[in-house]
Amino acid sequence: MRWPARGVTLGVFAALAASAQAGTLYVSPEGRTGAAGTLDRPLPSIAAARDAIRAARKAGASGPETVLLRGGTYFLPETFILTPEDSDVTYAAYANERPILSGGRQISGWKKGTGNIWSAPVDREFRQLFVNGRRATRARTPNDGFYRIDGPSSQDKPFLLKYRGDDIRTEWAGSGAEVVTLLAWAELRSPIVEVNPATHTARLGVDPRPSNKEVDARYWIENAPDALDSAGEWRLDRAAKTVFYWPVAGEDMTRDEVIAPALTELVRLDGKPETGTLVRNVTFRGLDFRHGDATMSVNGGTETQAAMLSPTAFEANGAEGVTIDHCVFRQCGGYAITFGRGCRRNHVTATEIADMGAGGIKIGETVQRANAAEQTVENEVVDSELHDLGLIYPSAIGVWIGQSSRNTVAHNEIRDLFYTAISVGWTWGYAASLCDENRIEYNNLHDIGKAMLSDMGAIYTLGMQPHTTIRNNLIHDVYAFTYGGWGIYPDEGSSGIVIENNIVYRTKSAPFHQHYGRGNVVRNNIFAFGQEYQLMRTRAEPDLSFTFEGNIVYYDSGALLGSNWTGSQFRMNRNVYWDARGGTVTFAGSDLTAWRARGQDADSLVADPMFANPSGYDFTVLPESPVWKLGWKKIDMSGVGPRVRAGLPAGTR
Repeated sequence: MRWPARGVTLGVFAALAASAQAGTLYVSPEGRTGAAGTLDRPLPSIAAARDAIRAARKAGASGPETVLLRGGTYFLPETFILTPEDSDVTYAAYANERPILSGGRQISGWKKGTGNIWSAPVDREFRQLFVNGRRATRARTPNDGFYRIDGPSSQDKPFLLKYRGDDIRTEWAGSGAEVVTLLAWAELRSPIVEVNPATHTARLGVDPRPSNKEVDARYWIENAPDALDSAGEWRLDRAAKTVFYWPVAGEDMTRDEVIAPALTELVRLDGKPETGTLVRNVTFRGLDFRHGDATMSVNGGTETQAAMLSPTAFEANGAEGVTIDHCVFRQCGGYAITFGRGCRRNHVTATEIADMGAGGIKIGETVQRANAAEQTVENEVVDSELHDLGLIYPSAIGVWIGQSSRNTVAHNEIRDLFYTAISVGWTWGYAASLCDENRIEYNNLHDIGKAMLSDMGAIYTLGMQPHTTIRNNLIHDVYAFTYGGWGIYPDEGSSGIVIENNIVYRTKSAPFHQHYGRGNVVRNNIFAFGQEYQLMRTRAEPDLSFTFEGNIVYYDSGALLGSNWTGSQFRMNRNVYWDARGGTVTFAGSDLTAWRARGQDADSLVADPMFANPSGYDFTVLPESPVWKLGWKKIDMSGVGPRVRAGLPAGTR
């Protein structure tokens, strides 16, 4: 599209645009409304560029366009929305510059109060605060560690928290103080409604879900009036419309940048897949998305799993061929990206997602769409880095795939989050599912769980999903709070999955655990250094649960097999097992001879697999190893993790 020369208004150009050719618009924080959109006369916002393209197209222009954003911060006044008429556009950073699309607003008017506390007036509620680009801590008590519920968690409606000693104070009721409780694999957040010191109970504003159960569960308090007691903490008094903050050393509240979110959603793509009118072929490249907020109702919220109630900074429905490349998402309160209803063949490449309140990327929905046009298929997340997630919603996931098929999650690094790194499927048991043929491969997944929640794994699956493959992933350091720190975890009904050529080590519960499922194939993996067990199986079923062949299992603590190994509906053979402590390897209480009498591991070995340096976690199999005689195939880890540097190009960092 050919854009006007200087001095020609967009209105005049719209009338002349029928014969225009492809071209470029420029945007700058110093741009002016009504400018020509040229390099020396840029537009002021990404929305202004979108509107200019719309106007030109209505006047007859056609073809793809490019919008180049100059460096600086763009405070979005509202969610940036694209509809099908906005297809075939690239929004990209100008060469070596860093445009930041912020959903926040600067807070000014700070005044020093008593002691170290400063305050400023605010006109809205928010759940995050950023000072000089750093996430400030919402006032928390205790500052380190947790309180503990006294006994089993409540199933009362609303939730009735039984506290110990003087952990909860009467004056916190109605003050804006919130309880954050960790319950197995999910969290509960709620304001304190009433405190009864005689019974040591605090009534919260929400009902628990049936799955929200744990004995002596951990919790902490946020935003209590007297919790603002350390440098770097902040608190919002909603009634007084005032934010309070204790600066860290070196900060000057009279001049430093303080930003609080005003939007929860920064970008939304609104296609209509039911009618085939999609947002197509839109690219976002080299952009920095920040300061989307978290959300919570006035009564609070209770999660079931995966922080599904949290918002998303970039939400797409009815989108096809959308690419998010070399972008950054950080300091948002929910997930970064969602490809929801009717999203097809979209791509997230070389993108960094960090410092997030919830998780990274959601693909698909929790519901099953009967209309094929509304189903989500064939999306990919590759060469990206996701880290430091779950800072508000600990149960958030790195990459979540719901009722969605033929997606690829490959060559990513996902680390430092409190729950599962990659979750595939959203059907419990053997009911119908729209999840199949997903590929999870060559990912580097580590420092998962961090002893915060339970019942989790680095890779977690649910339901029947034939032809899904989990291969060539490197997984280590997976630690749950109580039970369930697993490396690869096929949970309820996981069926038809091939798990091969993975290396999994240093896990709390076991490197591999199948709850129940049918017909899974587990072959040519290395499972090492499980703290409690190496392999776990929960339920004996009438159908063949899995085939476990050609694997190496190496350990120096715990036992080989854990949980339930009754029945015979599993097949194990041509494996190598080795207890590096030098003790006898036992199989659920049986020696190898008795185990073989049960029909298992007829051709397997109890032998040192001869790794190059197992104590240094170099699992290269030496040429003289006995595993080669059993048909072992070398595991290629050379392509694990991002193949290019994720995030913004080097010149913009």
